[in-house]
Amino acid sequence: MAYFPDVPKIEYEGPKSKNPLAFKHYNPTEVIEGKSMRDLLRFSVCYWHTFRGTGVDPFGAPTMQRPWEDAQDSVDNALRRVDVAFEFMEKLGAPFYCFHDRDIAPEGATLAESNDILDTIADKLKEEQKRTGIKLLWGTANLFSHPRYVHGAATSCNADVFAFAACQVKKALEVTNYLGGQNYVFWGGREGYHSIYNTDMRRELDHMAKFIQMAKTHARSIGFKGQFLIEPKPKEPTKHQYDFDAATCLNFLRQYGLMETCKLNIETNHATLAGHSMMHELTVASNAQALGSIDANTGDLLLGWDTDQFPTDIYLTTQCMLVILAQKGLSPGGINFDAKVRRESFEPNDLFYAHIGGMDAFARGLKIAAQIRKDGVLTDIVKGRYSSWDSGIGRKIEKSQMTFKDLEEYMLKKGNSAANHSGRQEMIENIINDYL
Repeated sequence: MAYFPDVPKIEYEGPKSKNPLAFKHYNPTEVIEGKSMRDLLRFSVCYWHTFRGTGVDPFGAPTMQRPWEDAQDSVDNALRRVDVAFEFMEKLGAPFYCFHDRDIAPEGATLAESNDILDTIADKLKEEQKRTGIKLLWGTANLFSHPRYVHGAATSCNADVFAFAACQVKKALEVTNYLGGQNYVFWGGREGYHSIYNTDMRRELDHMAKFIQMAKTHARSIGFKGQFLIEPKPKEPTKHQYDFDAATCLNFLRQYGLMETCKLNIETNHATLAGHSMMHELTVASNAQALGSIDANTGDLLLGWDTDQFPTDIYLTTQCMLVILAQKGLSPGGINFDAKVRRESFEPNDLFYAHIGGMDAFARGLKIAAQIRKDGVLTDIVKGRYSSWDSGIGRKIEKSQMTFKDLEEYMLKKGNSAANHSGRQEMIENIINDYL
């Protein structure tokens, strides 16, 4: 049975095409900086928003028209949803997908029943992966939706909840490994606090570190060789989350000796909620050699919460690709569309329009970023701006050949510092505009 009967295989037709069901810029075989677009971008479809989203919001009921859904979140429905997902991804040409355990399989009455259901769905997913060649970019466990996680999961004040969460992650890791997942993500949806008065922050952070260490031990024991990722987010649903931003996560990893265990999965909307640009967060992570993957979306600055819209801003995608190209890609991570069609875009075909737009936006950003890098315009500007550090006193400071006393003698002899040069920020912005 076809669930998207009116949609053909999405093909690349070039910039002049007016076909809304065709790529204008994403040509998977086109080579950029020695790699194909497919290998550089490594696009992934998220199971939760794309196949589980309903359009519900705090002010209204679901709006999505999904003819494959039944009234109950049944096992049969979950199996049927696998067929829907792989028809969609196969027609789109997406090489990867991502999921939470509860996206693909409903929770049973007991942990054992939940695990059995998850195994049933995993078997169907594996069959479809083999048939289509589509792979699992990463898996994760939903440790935030169920009422048991009201106080958090790894950071819960209830030790039994910690134990249950560990069981859930154990199973999610095993399923991810079974499906050949290349990464495993930790997103601490409720790992934080609402009131500091009733919170033992140090103890909670100790527990979170212990949880990740235990997960690593189990992952290696079952032969999972994939990459662990932590996804920063500053708020929503908690007032303050322990994975606030990239710098906070890196500090946590360093404090607990986990830098060799985890890298970061950076999301655009989470970056802006933390008061940063996506390029800032990517740069912070990349500088620490910890940029592992990204969740591609955007927010609406007029709304101010996590709207998870599809990325269509070419400035944004160009900035992302400048950082990603500088570190020669994201593999084994990728670009996962953690994005949802808006409540008003309720027909199934809208899922295609949204993903096509996001993939084309990143393809354009990739080509623009590659041209900027080839021309060396930003490299030359940055090199010139820091030229005083390439010789003389600057070079000696960087080589640790100077003390404060030495610098005092130098400056007393010189009398004053050399004049500053203009940052030429407006000129740089004009240069970027020229490329776009």
